[in-house]
Amino acid sequence: MSVTLGAGEDKDFRSAEFLVTGATGFIGSAVVRELLTQHAGRRVRVLTRQPIPQWMTEAGVTAVRGDLTQPSTLQGMCAGVGTVLHFASQIGGDPKTCAAVNEHGTRALLDEARRSGVTRVICLSTSAVYGMGAHRGFGESELVPAPVSVTSRTRLAAERMVLAVGGMVLRPNVVYGNGDRHVVPTLVRWLRSVPMWADGGSARMSLVAVTDLAAAAVALAGMKWDIGRVFHVNHPQPVRARELITRVCELLELPLPEGDLSVADHRTMTREAMPALTDHQHSMLVEDHWYDSSGIWDFTGLAPGPGLIARLPEAAGWYRDRLGAPVGRPRPRLQERRQRCRGSSIFPCRQRGFLRAGDTVDRVG
Repeated sequence: MSVTLGAGEDKDFRSAEFLVTGATGFIGSAVVRELLTQHAGRRVRVLTRQPIPQWMTEAGVTAVRGDLTQPSTLQGMCAGVGTVLHFASQIGGDPKTCAAVNEHGTRALLDEARRSGVTRVICLSTSAVYGMGAHRGFGESELVPAPVSVTSRTRLAAERMVLAVGGMVLRPNVVYGNGDRHVVPTLVRWLRSVPMWADGGSARMSLVAVTDLAAAAVALAGMKWDIGRVFHVNHPQPVRARELITRVCELLELPLPEGDLSVADHRTMTREAMPALTDHQHSMLVEDHWYDSSGIWDFTGLAPGPGLIARLPEAAGWYRDRLGAPVGRPRPRLQERRQRCRGSSIFPCRQRGFLRAGDTVDRVG
């Protein structure tokens, strides 16, 4: 059963301030930009441990110093706020820190919201709470969460607290765009280390551009709702790993993979080249992870955006600055690894016809 956070003044939420946590991060900063665009004239307040970017200051954003792991610093944080957009999280690191930020920090924020009579909370989570795949077209109520990492376990705990007070939870899968320091950068490092397809790049995945994710969150922030729920927030059309990799290689002028491995052999090779990459992280790009994401777009009435082909080039400058020069020729160590692959029963390379950047790739209909 869903309950409200407090007596609240829901009728006034459309004129009250917004509070954003995680506002200096990848997704949180996109949410702030969208709030300033879609709700011009409304005040935006951000909880931060560090100075905010100049563009936020110039736009009139109010920075309030505080730390989710120190509840005393949150006192009065939610006074005058109509909607809290909780986009702060700890990704990776030790279990104690993940619990302090994601679980205990969320509880402290909700307690402060309750004391201020704030009834509306939108929380960013992740489809990683479902654990290992394969996942093919499931809706929000069709999978039982089974997180495999401390990050996902503590974010799931945060979800449950938000849902218990009638808040909204957003579960994107793979998020890309300006400010991304993880998805495409990790993919490029992966291609440098293991320049091979996994099962021909056939895996399908749900993706969302950070601008479209922010638009969905801000649309919810401007709407009235009576009961909280979970939304998958992705473009409704899944994308094959082959298309994602090809588009990234085109954008950054990188060579495409030169051979093909089974998923199991690709994991073995990746484990040698990138030991820090977990089994779950590897599975995200080599096994199906796509979800029915129609609910959020139906609920908000928004169009889901044009998808990867149009959105990825919008972040070309960011990725080129972030990743530097093209990969170029493989390093000798990689050539040695390929030779071992080609001559070993452990890595039976299936040399299928490989694509050049710019060739046509299959799209999911």
